[in-house]
Amino acid sequence: MVQGAEAATTKRRGKAAPSAGTNGLSKEQLLQAYRDMLLIRRFEEKAGQLYGMGLIGGFCHLYIGQEAVVVGMQMCLQPGDQVITSYRDHGHMLATGMESRGVMAELTGRAGGYSKGKGGSMHMFSREKGFFGGHGIVGAQVSLGTGLAFANMYRNDGMVCLTYYGDGAANQGQVFESYNLAALMKLPVVYIIENNKYGMGTSAERASASKDRSKDGAPWGIPGEQVDGMDVQAVREAGQRAVAHCRAGNGPYILEMKTYRYRGHSMSDPAKYRTREEVQKMRELHDPIESVRKILLDGGLDEAEIKKVDDEIKAIVADAAEFAQTSPEPDESELWTDVLLEAR
Repeated sequence: MVQGAEAATTKRRGKAAPSAGTNGLSKEQLLQAYRDMLLIRRFEEKAGQLYGMGLIGGFCHLYIGQEAVVVGMQMCLQPGDQVITSYRDHGHMLATGMESRGVMAELTGRAGGYSKGKGGSMHMFSREKGFFGGHGIVGAQVSLGTGLAFANMYRNDGMVCLTYYGDGAANQGQVFESYNLAALMKLPVVYIIENNKYGMGTSAERASASKDRSKDGAPWGIPGEQVDGMDVQAVREAGQRAVAHCRAGNGPYILEMKTYRYRGHSMSDPAKYRTREEVQKMRELHDPIESVRKILLDGGLDEAEIKKVDDEIKAIVADAAEFAQTSPEPDESELWTDVLLEAR
């Protein structure tokens, strides 16, 4: 039953939402956005809990606070479009419609995971959902996303690739090499800079001379804009412009999402480089989920409907955690599978 509930939650993702004009999203779209963002939030909170219990090993980078970015952008896509990102990737997987059971089981190294428990956080893919991985090498996904867009251009299939990366990766040389190629060949790629203000433990204010990353593509004539990444409606509206630009054959587009992560860079980061007051202020004034919740309630939605969604998401995440702890570990024979691809 829980799996069915998640299927109902995710089946609408990855399809272009009907335009709501300049007035933002409809009540139905806002409720769906609330549901999708809440799933990511609760999933990540549970992942953090399992990590603390020692059930998830290695690195674990949580997406808490940034949910509006992926949910808003996913509302702009159609089947066949692609998503590629960095290692802070669980939210992107869930936004594309990948099952929470499979994602959580991969985090715990179980056979029921998307990579059969052999890859962990940074090695999950779903061709079906158009998710082409979260990549551990800083900035590597920008080159790969540009390559996916090149394939779209070569096939002339009308598809667009969303390529996500953080402010910490934005100064990588391969990023600017990708800009050049994408502009030169008018590739259908939206470069999305998730500027959460801190690259690992260093403030972007101290690490970057560029104070407006949306203009990073200016030397190549790539248009861009800054977006309130804590506002799912603002993200969706900007995303529609960017995706339409790319789909029309006009080349790449840059969106700088001004967002914020509530947790440290990873679970091993105590985040002592910022104050508790700073984090609390963002939570109280700009939380993307609470903002949508308030809009829905002010618009006349019954509190019981919100509670119903909350309970549904709680059940889905609890089921995923249970599955991730009870699914068997990979058999030793799996060490020899998925290593080489026989070619003729």
